[in-house]
Amino acid sequence: MPALKVKRSLPCELEPGFGHGRHAFHERNQLRHVEKDVLIPKMVREKARELCSDKVEAFTKCCKEKGFLMVIKCREENAALKECLTYHYKDSALYEECKQEYLKEREEFRQTGIPSKKRQQKVPSSM
Repeated sequence: MPALKVKRSLPCELEPGFGHGRHAFHERNQLRHVEKDVLIPKMVREKARELCSDKVEAFTKCCKEKGFLMVIKCREENAALKECLTYHYKDSALYEECKQEYLKEREEFRQTGIPSKKRQQKVPSSM
């Protein structure tokens, strides 16, 4: 005898334009574990690398010039890079900025279904 399939309906109404399924029960600004502990910190790291680009360049240049001796010869550049990156990693204002940017991208994705990277790549073809 085949198993009976039970169709369940959602107990509450969904807000228009908010999304469906599991996302419907989350508040707009509520973050999942992976967003809070992985995705937003990744954005913070990327922005920190941009903000410390001069230190990243100096360290990269030193490593290329010194070759195998980079471990010994590039300590000063490495320490400066670490200090700069650590400062930005711990900056709560930068985290909040990245969080707001992430929430905006997530909301746009939920409305359009297109990831922000693909939206940015699309160029108008009317040339």
